[in-house]
Amino acid sequence: MAQSVLLTGAAGRVGTAILADLADKHEWRLMDRDPMTEDHPGEYVVADITDEETVREAMADIDVVIHLAGDPRPEAPWDSVLTNNIDGTQTVFEAAVDAGVEKVVFASSNHAVGAYETDERTPEMYRAHDDYLLDGTELPRPGNLYGVSKAAGESLGRYYHDEHGLSVACVRIGNLTKGHPPIDYERGQAMWLSYRDCAHLFDRCIRADYEFEIVYGISDNDRKYYSIDRAKASLGYEPQDNSAQHD
Repeated sequence: MAQSVLLTGAAGRVGTAILADLADKHEWRLMDRDPMTEDHPGEYVVADITDEETVREAMADIDVVIHLAGDPRPEAPWDSVLTNNIDGTQTVFEAAVDAGVEKVVFASSNHAVGAYETDERTPEMYRAHDDYLLDGTELPRPGNLYGVSKAAGESLGRYYHDEHGLSVACVRIGNLTKGHPPIDYERGQAMWLSYRDCAHLFDRCIRADYEFEIVYGISDNDRKYYSIDRAKASLGYEPQDNSAQHD
């Protein structure tokens, strides 16, 4: 059944991937601080995620929020991630609760656990030992301030679920690229998420029943650092792509 969905950060790469496949599957209200340059479904709100009044107005009659907006730079400085990624995310969760939204899907990142990649946890070790795969039950271990902001967003989601009963899915997005993964980049292949699988995963986040989940957003790659078992079990994720097919 189609849902009414507020998509923040709609003009970015993840939003583009989602809308490419799902434009006619749901009723959309799109939000971004930049005007959309191409045709788009539904309403479009030009606003910054830190504009609390506009965020609250955009929640009216919404079933599900997909929250992508924020500073996406791994090297982003603290003042930016604090304002755009942490304060902005808290504004979204609070407004969603007040508006009676059923679900919030939070775009987290592989950077929330980037510091697990150490000399002892090399790509070869991940390939050889399935128990090395991160599955979403491990504690965050960010390797930069951007990752810290994503870990904070996950914690905000946990709080708003426990305190207010909001259904929350946190998707630790891997390496989203269109067409094919980086051919000569081991880490990029292990973390690859195709546009098709990205749209399908977020569609499952919209449609599935869950309480609080942290899942990894990657395709079904032969090379993996992350397990997608939880995404399959809790959301019904059925990825179609595999970076190994592009060697």
